[in-house]
Amino acid sequence: MSTLRDLAEEHTHLRPADIDHLHRIAGDWQLLSDLSFADLLLWVPVDAEGTFLCVAQVRPTTAPTAYQDDQVGRIVGGSEVAHLGVAYSQGRIWREGDPVWYGDVPARHEAIPVRLRTAEGEAGEVIAVVGRDTNLSTARTPSQLELNYLTTADDLAQMIADGTFPPPRHPGETTSAPRVGDGLVRLDAGGKVTYASPNAQSAYRRLGYASHLVGEDLAALHRRLAGDPLDGTEAANGILAALRGEAPPRREIDARGATMLTRALPLMPAGVPIGALVLVRDITEVRRRDRALITKDATIREIHHRVKNNLQTVAALLRLQARRVAMPEARVALEESVRRVASIALVHETLSMSSDEAVEFDGIVDRVASAATEVAATEVSVGMRRRGSFGVLPAEIATSLVMVLNELLLNAVEHGFPSADEAEEEAPAPAASGMVPVGAAEVDPSQRPEVVVSAHRFRKMLHVSVTDNGRGLPPEFDAERGSRLGLQIVRALVTGELRGTIELRAGANGGTEAMLVVPLARNAQDGRSQA
Repeated sequence: MSTLRDLAEEHTHLRPADIDHLHRIAGDWQLLSDLSFADLLLWVPVDAEGTFLCVAQVRPTTAPTAYQDDQVGRIVGGSEVAHLGVAYSQGRIWREGDPVWYGDVPARHEAIPVRLRTAEGEAGEVIAVVGRDTNLSTARTPSQLELNYLTTADDLAQMIADGTFPPPRHPGETTSAPRVGDGLVRLDAGGKVTYASPNAQSAYRRLGYASHLVGEDLAALHRRLAGDPLDGTEAANGILAALRGEAPPRREIDARGATMLTRALPLMPAGVPIGALVLVRDITEVRRRDRALITKDATIREIHHRVKNNLQTVAALLRLQARRVAMPEARVALEESVRRVASIALVHETLSMSSDEAVEFDGIVDRVASAATEVAATEVSVGMRRRGSFGVLPAEIATSLVMVLNELLLNAVEHGFPSADEAEEEAPAPAASGMVPVGAAEVDPSQRPEVVVSAHRFRKMLHVSVTDNGRGLPPEFDAERGSRLGLQIVRALVTGELRGTIELRAGANGGTEAMLVVPLARNAQDGRSQA
């Protein structure tokens, strides 16, 4: 299904500012639909012959719909949309005419012109028409609630025709709540309550106000009810701003362990301030769950922080022990353990600053690569470079993968490039003519020793390579039977914890290349969550 913008740009000559205004209406018109007990259809003119295109539709949550089928994308002309033509050409709300039938459903037509106000604040030209179509099959004598709903809907419809509805949306606000059914309060021009729906009355009762709202000064009431004087003042100022014709941001009121969200809208049909509409919603349970989640997240981050501290303590103890060991082999083994523990601590450090159990892995790789060049026992200066992005990885993958990369990077730096003495021993003897013997490798003296870590995602798989331009693998090397602890750790983590594969091979242009493929989606039978 094409979007409102796609349909308008394809079939009309509306300006971008006009289309943006239509988007704002479609983002806030559920309120008008619910108050009207009617379907709303947004029609835009296609040509000068009176043909209209439906670019958006909303159904009421308070009454049955007049249309079983979606009308978006429908192009209609002739007598069927004559009422739309009147509203568009004359710039007034059309309410005349007899009921029409859609199959077995009788419906009443209304048409509301849509204006976009100019930069000077004046009413501009009509750019579209909102059709308000009410299902009459359940018509009955309206209650007091329904009469107040319909009266308020008429005021908002006139504001659409004036170009003053919907109000500008404040940054960060959504359109999901509160809604008409959550609770509705109507105020007169002096700020006194003229009507409060039963749900609104119940919401205020949760805040500790047990009397009837009708006749109360709502701004003063908010000041009295709010547990925090500052919150009460802000909520009261929002009511007063709406009475002045402004559209204040939504406010929350906390009192007696309950929380209520309020949204105040000015009522200014024909530009005359006649009061305000206040929508309220009891969000006590929502906020309670939010606080529980915040507490849980804070606890998890604190756990990661303590794990990181404990691992750093272990690393420090191993480092102290390494300094006291006389055997060189034992000292090297302890230093390798220090680096492995430190790489795991790095993941927990990142998780302690994250809001969920996932980490941005690129920064971790960069830090591990930098550390590998600093601590590696080699005289050669090796450069590190990363290509591509690992993206965000869950903790269960990140912890194992960082250990794998730490081992591969250290192995590439320490064993991939010969020391100065080794390079001199491995260099071929020059021929008598001064030429390099046939078959000897020509070495580019400008080629800097380098290790490159590459990563990309493809079909829920993470492909990683660690490539160096060093001397390559020895002829007798067997990755499956290698006795080095580092490679054993790598194989165990890749095939076990990561459920992936690894291949060590000679690089296409010399050096060594380690290829890893790690699945990002885990099977439910493994007892793991989806990455």
